[in-house]
Amino acid sequence: QVHLVESGGGLVQAGGSLRLSCAASGPAFSTYAMGWFRQAPGKEREFVAAISAIGGSTYYSDSVKGRFTIARDNAKNTVSLSMNNLKPEDTAVYYCARSRCSGYGCYDAEDMDYWGKGTQVTVPS
Repeated sequence: QVHLVESGGGLVQAGGSLRLSCAASGPAFSTYAMGWFRQAPGKEREFVAAISAIGGSTYYSDSVKGRFTIARDNAKNTVSLSMNNLKPEDTAVYYCARSRCSGYGCYDAEDMDYWGKGTQVTVPS
């Protein structure tokens, strides 16, 4: 069984930074791509960032490109999301997810088979 636990959320002023972490339990962490998604109140869940199994490829939504960085440590079974220059529109619950496969082409929500419970990020306007 795979469990994903997010941490690091909180309230931060616009322009500030946060670093989210996701700790994964279960086998073969380094075999699967990982992703971050978010859902704001009243909106659908949206893709934020993803990283391939080995970590050599990353992919970002246009709304966070240049501000957010996804990384993983396969020795520690963790994936992180460093968020800089946060904006009020970044306010959402952020979810860590594991893909069914190892890399590019498997980054949509439909490709994720395990999800964490989420961590709240709030950026007041």
